[in-house]
Amino acid sequence: MLADYRSAPIDGKLRATLGLLEKMTLDHHRLAADDVRAVMSAGVSKEAIQDALEVAFLFNVYDRLADAMGWDVPPAAGGYYQLAARRLLKRGYA
Repeated sequence: MLADYRSAPIDGKLRATLGLLEKMTLDHHRLAADDVRAVMSAGVSKEAIQDALEVAFLFNVYDRLADAMGWDVPPAAGGYYQLAARRLLKRGYA
């Protein structure tokens, strides 16, 4: 899925949501209500879309801040992030 969510064996709702998040991140000037409607027509609730947009927005802000300030994750910290990712996948964000 990380290589190409468009062809990955994932649920259509997730695929539609990821497409919206990609557009928000890479082409936000063209983001419109029709983009959200398309995700809703795939069966994603307004609440789920809002949650996804809010989380992605925060990650985008953090990423831009890190780039602007020259922050870097040392290679030794990579193991921590792998562990944290597994924990999030198992338990979620809440």
